[in-house]
Formats: sequence, structure tokens, C-alpha cells
Amino acid sequence: MRPTFVFVHGGSSNARAWGPLQNELALLGLRSYAVSLPGHGDLAEAPAAYYRMPQDLAALAAAPSPARAVTLRDNVRHVAGIVRRLAGHGPVVLAGNSLGGLTISAVANAVPELLDRVVYLSALCLSDPAMLTEAWEVADDNLLDAASARIAVPGVPDPGVARLNWRAAHADPELFAELKAAIMADATDHQFRVLLDSMDPDENHAVLTPEALVRADAWGRVPHTYVRLSEDRSITPAMQDYMIRRADELTPHNRFEVHTLAASHVGYFSRPQVFAELLAGLA
Repeated sequence: MRPTFVFVHGGSSNARAWGPLQNELALLGLRSYAVSLPGHGDLAEAPAAYYRMPQDLAALAAAPSPARAVTLRDNVRHVAGIVRRLAGHGPVVLAGNSLGGLTISAVANAVPELLDRVVYLSALCLSDPAMLTEAWEVADDNLLDAASARIAVPGVPDPGVARLNWRAAHADPELFAELKAAIMADATDHQFRVLLDSMDPDENHAVLTPEALVRADAWGRVPHTYVRLSEDRSITPAMQDYMIRRADELTPHNRFEVHTLAASHVGYFSRPQVFAELLAGLA
């Protein structure tokens, strides 16, 4: 029986980011379900000032966040509930990108018996408590930190919430180019504009907790795949390789199956066909 793919988005994103990939998978006869995590997507009450043009930046800073008080446990509860329902119809492959890696790791810890495979698309995979508190033993020359600092909204009233004004890039060609280089350099400008308009402003970094660490006795029982994105300038290949190596040290009996695509951090949005073909091969 062919599996259902369940997709978990990264930071400041939602289920809409997976639309192009889901369409390509459907053309290959594969089912999928894209999750919007709590505080994200169409059901979350994002700050109205984020969408109004011209933007009222003072109102944007002051607006409460739909991501306030959202925890990793909330994410796990939400995704595990979806996985549990889908598992009644056959195998489930859980996949995530970027910050979504923390959630898929924690879900695999919670319900390993419901998962056929876990797939990291250049996603965070933390396997040692020191990875939460200490500098990693790898050079990190990512472009995203500097670019996101330019769109960070100060003074958000909700603790732990980072608010990024992605839509500011529409009015600033230099900022647009900087963000595109960091996130989706292999896209057309039109594709990147579409992605920007799909993104949520808020992310709660309280999800970065010890509960996100993969466990050998749970996650380690599930076959897992890492899709390295060699053109990623947000989570660089060196960072991806470091996470793969550390996880393999934790579960030497069940090492990552590794594939590499010449794609950017959100290449599954701009080049969905190559990602769909790879995932179909896993199925």
C-alpha cells in the first residue's frame, strides 16, 4: 500500500507552502496532507496590520500574536492527531522542512508505531542536549540570519514570539534580493513573491526545547531519511551534514538514508517536481 505523506512547515510558514509539491505528488498518484501548526495558517488570527497596505508599523508591532503560548507539545498533539487518523488508511510518511524538523522529531518520539518513515527536507534534527545550549562544531555562513534581522519587528508584546515583516520586501528591491538569495535563490522573482505572500509573520521559538531531541528508543525505531539541499543558504550543507552525523552516532543501528538535491531551502516550492520524484522513490 502506498503511503500518505504528512508535511510540516518551517518557521513563519503554514500549509500553503506545500501546495506545489502536493500537486506534483497527486500527479504521481500519491496522497498527502499539509499541516498548519497551531498559531499558523488560515485559522490563525494573524495581525491585520501585516496585510494592510500601506502597513502601519506601529500597529503591527503592538498586535497580539496567534503564536503566543504555543508550545512544542501543542504542535505534537496536533500533528499526532492527524497522523493517528491517517494511519487508519495505510502507511504514513512524516516530512518536515527547517524549524518543522523539531516537530516531526518530537512526533516520532511520541508515536513511532504510527510512522512508516520520517523525512527531513533540510530540517532541524537535534540529537544531543548540547546542540541546544552550545555552539556547534561547524562553520555557519548562512545568509538568513542577517536578512531576517532586517525585517524583524521590535516590541512584540508576546514573550518568545519573533515577528518578521516578510511583506516589506515587496517595496524594497535590495531586501527582496537578499531574502530570495537566503531562502529560494533557485526561484523566479514571481515565485518568490508568491511565497512571501503565503508566509505568516510570527513564530514562537519556545518550541526549541529538550523535548525536540530525537530519542534512540523511539525516533530511533523509525526509518529516517535526510534530504540534503546542496544550495541551501539558510541551513547550509555543512550544518545539515553535522546534524546527520550526530544523529547517526545516536542510532548507529538505524542511520539516516541520505539523498542530495541541488536546491535551495524552500526548493520544494519552486521546483516541486524533483522533490516529488524523490519522495515517490521513497514510497
